[in-house]
Amino acid sequence: MTTIRPTTRLKQLFQGPRLFVLPGVSNALQARMVEALGFEAVYMSGGLTSAQYGFPDVGLTTMTEVVANAGYVAAATSLPVLSDADTGYGNAINVRRTVQAFIRAGVAGVHIEDQLAPKRCGFVSGKQLIPLEEAVGKYRAALDARDELDPDFVIVARTDARTAAGGGLEEALRRAVAYKAAGADVIYVEGPQSLDELRLARAAVSGPLMCTGSAMEPHPSLEELEAHGVSVGFFPGLASEPGVLASWDFLADFKKRGMDALREFRARTKGHPLSRFKLNDLMGTPQIRAMEEKYLPPEE
Repeated sequence: MTTIRPTTRLKQLFQGPRLFVLPGVSNALQARMVEALGFEAVYMSGGLTSAQYGFPDVGLTTMTEVVANAGYVAAATSLPVLSDADTGYGNAINVRRTVQAFIRAGVAGVHIEDQLAPKRCGFVSGKQLIPLEEAVGKYRAALDARDELDPDFVIVARTDARTAAGGGLEEALRRAVAYKAAGADVIYVEGPQSLDELRLARAAVSGPLMCTGSAMEPHPSLEELEAHGVSVGFFPGLASEPGVLASWDFLADFKKRGMDALREFRARTKGHPLSRFKLNDLMGTPQIRAMEEKYLPPEE
């Protein structure tokens, strides 16, 4: 049976007739959970990677650090991984190296944004944009670098113009059109404020479209996103945010009540698929045991 490469599979998902869900993770453990629960692809968040390294999402992580984490995520799952690549970590020449580093790490695609470095989280004020011509050159460089190693690797062009200083919806649409004309596989409009703005983005460009819906209240349903022509239900913090909040709450409870909190937690989660040492099964301990039986002397 022929195995479809992750890059090819991710491209198929973006080009398919239906919306797929892209849960965001910060590490390989969460990627394993995403796969075990039946999702079709994984997103590695740059913001969550920054948090994992102990930094705010303001462009402090390096290309090497982010590629390393993306490589761990990609190695932990058979699902295709789309990774945040921030601004590409420099100009168009740097972008060439960045794209090829992600390809060699086993990642299936990246999104590169048009912010001025050092970048900021997409939902933090004060974002600034590089000139349109410079951004187009970076995407063209990304595509050329991609084609040298794996033409199916997905290049997502992200514009932060909607909420950038001096930006707005008109500028976001202008840039989306230019990035599509440059050949980007997917256009990512960050921060649309309403479904009406999403309609305008959809009308402006053809082909795969993605966005975050966090600025829209209430958050659109998956059905609404699909009806508006969005290719992917994109949730950058889906695998991390609930766990971070739950960890905070439990630690606060333990600080207050000590072992009573731990005993109650273990009683409440008894039988959970990941409780106690069952996490080892998810991470592959049975497979390691099988290899031990195959390769090690019987007495070991």
